[in-house]
Amino acid sequence: MSSDRIEDWLDRYERAWASNSPDDIRSLFTDDATYRTEPYADPADGVVEIIELWTEHADDTGSWSFERGAVADDGKRFFVEAVTRYPEHGTYSNLWVVRLSPDGRASEFTEWYMHHPESHD
Repeated sequence: MSSDRIEDWLDRYERAWASNSPDDIRSLFTDDATYRTEPYADPADGVVEIIELWTEHADDTGSWSFERGAVADDGKRFFVEAVTRYPEHGTYSNLWVVRLSPDGRASEFTEWYMHHPESHD
């Protein structure tokens, strides 16, 4: 899998996250994509449900920061290790598993996330 395709998708994901625009979200996923907010959760099935889920739980622009870490792929899926910080909710480690279709949209997205314990220096 091309690293350019992966980086393009990640850039578009961050843009959609910041805008919460249904068109930006739609550009990321195939019509029949599945989106899981955790590995064993029932998925949002199809881009319409993904847009509904996303916009119902939208983060306000500027209310978060996202730092990509390691990115790898196995030829069929790519994996992203990242950190998301919410000033009001804390810090989360993320692991994303994404399967891209030939047209560069995701057909599967699964997220694992863990809340960082608060530090008490």
